[in-house]
Amino acid sequence: MSAAPMATAPRQAGDGRLSILHVVDSLECGGLERVVADLAVAQRDHGHSVAVFSLTDATGLGPELTGAGIQVIEGGKRTGFDVAPLARLLRTMKDKQTGIVHSHNFVPNYHAALALALPGRARATLVNTCHNMGGRLSRPRLRALYRLSLTRTARVAGVGDQVAQHLVEQGLAPPARVVAVRNGVPVPPSPGAIDRADARDALGVPADALVIGCVGRLVELKNHRLLLDQVPALAAMFPDVRVLLIGDGPMRASLEDRARVLGIEAHVRFTGARDDVGRLLPALDVFALPSRTEGLSIALLEACAAALPVLASDVGGNPEIVRHGRTGLLFPSDDGAALRAALVQLLADRQLRASLGSAARAWVVHSASIDAMRASYDELYAEAIGAA
Repeated sequence: MSAAPMATAPRQAGDGRLSILHVVDSLECGGLERVVADLAVAQRDHGHSVAVFSLTDATGLGPELTGAGIQVIEGGKRTGFDVAPLARLLRTMKDKQTGIVHSHNFVPNYHAALALALPGRARATLVNTCHNMGGRLSRPRLRALYRLSLTRTARVAGVGDQVAQHLVEQGLAPPARVVAVRNGVPVPPSPGAIDRADARDALGVPADALVIGCVGRLVELKNHRLLLDQVPALAAMFPDVRVLLIGDGPMRASLEDRARVLGIEAHVRFTGARDDVGRLLPALDVFALPSRTEGLSIALLEACAAALPVLASDVGGNPEIVRHGRTGLLFPSDDGAALRAALVQLLADRQLRASLGSAARAWVVHSASIDAMRASYDELYAEAIGAA
């Protein structure tokens, strides 16, 4: 892939409508994919023409997008380098007369950049969003391909200030092309007593239990083990405490083993992956996120939107969401004693939980809604088209 100039892109229509193609690795049920799905629907509702191209398949959120009227195209990518998705991607760009190709993270961006460089290339402007702190870029080949693809990318968005700053500091993109665009989430009606009762009934949680919840894939970087390790001490102080781990992943078996070793099976429940997380959040008294790294966590934003008091590790974009003592509590990464002390503080103080949850929801409504994110990307697209 050469660093030749980008093809001139068609300008947006006079009424601001665009043909937008989102490009993702997959549509599995993760935070990145959730953002793309919600953004695509919001953009369609705003009058844009929107489609989503998944390099692999549409398993996961694909049916939801299709049901919402968003076209989903599968690339069918196999392991290793595969030219077939490139041809399908280029054909899709041309068929849809795409104006904006919006890639998400690293592999989709170098695929999109390469497709735009192929003979008979589409006339489109490439925009990329980096959704995390780039841990995978420690792989030299991926880093080199992503960095080269950014030379053909009009604008790069980090999902928060920390991610955007990291892109510049790592020399991946020049400051003039990088901007922070905060993730956004739908803001549901404020939950009430009926929502709480229904959620607890769906989960089989006693009405009088104190419930700590965590939503996310069960992977090493999410650091669920640190949370489990605090449960014996918490259960000694709060005998009715429950911990819900909502999600699934390769660490599940080892985390279940850890719960057995600690003798806390009665206090911990693994729900597996759920497609109704929004309905379940009102069951929680505290939302905990002990991750070792984060971009701008969708799970954390959704917990705030549900008016839950949140407790998060002080990493990545978490401090952009959690103002310590105002919209939640922060603790040093991997510090079990600090995590336990903060959980004790929240479990013991109902009024504190209510005030933090109310402030967190107000912040999301003002600063991190889907509509705010959609408007920010409209501005970014206009800048990118002007720079192409």
